[in-house]
Amino acid sequence: MARKPKHLLEELSHPGPHEVLRGNLALVGLPGVVYTPKAGLNLPAIAFGHGWLQPPDRYRSLLRHLASWGIVAAAPATQRGPLPSHRLLATDLLDTLELVTTVRLGPDGISVDPGKLGLAGHSTGGGSAVLAAAAGTGPAIRAVATIAAAQTMPPATDAATRIEVPGLHLAADDDLVAPAVGHSEAIARAWRGPVQLRLLGKSSHLGVTEGAHWSQLLLHGKPHRKTQQLARALFTAFFLTHLTGTDDYQALLDADVKNAAIETPA
Repeated sequence: MARKPKHLLEELSHPGPHEVLRGNLALVGLPGVVYTPKAGLNLPAIAFGHGWLQPPDRYRSLLRHLASWGIVAAAPATQRGPLPSHRLLATDLLDTLELVTTVRLGPDGISVDPGKLGLAGHSTGGGSAVLAAAAGTGPAIRAVATIAAAQTMPPATDAATRIEVPGLHLAADDDLVAPAVGHSEAIARAWRGPVQLRLLGKSSHLGVTEGAHWSQLLLHGKPHRKTQQLARALFTAFFLTHLTGTDDYQALLDADVKNAAIETPA
């Protein structure tokens, strides 16, 4: 019997069955962090782009959560200054995926399947994930997910017109930094392939981040537990569906859920 979306949401809001290891990407040539299941071969993997001025550790629960569900999750710690290059961060995201697919991870030799790769990101890191997916170079990308995505230079909206793989874009309804209309919604509207836009209620630009950070003096918003829970569950359902081929969580992706309604891009 098919499970109801609310039951799937509840299930995916909790950590998965895998023990999780944390590693340092710098050991294989790029500053950043990587979270992996304790064991596994031919695993799916995603590279995650951080927001403006944000350290990857502000997303540790999201990355750890994905790893607990069997997805290797890595985040480069590059382009963190006040004037970052979005194009170079996109390149670093692709390089991150190259690294995790060519290097055995963890003490027991965890491996990643190069046919099961995705991109994700927050704020300008989300925009850079879109740029990376459209680059046409590097590893083949099968899915892209963003939260509170922000426009980039060059524009993520232009890049979206060249992306044919599935996209999931979560916009924050109280985002004063990257309002949905000109950012996440515009990216979703330009998307060439299958795409879904959801509006997260009571959420701000920094809702998905964790802990305190000095950048909150410059950016509107603050960490929000419900936003973090929704992002963890929806990203997990999306990447398990599109990177592993399972249809166990499709019902959740097809349904409106509280504070994460599916929107039609204007």
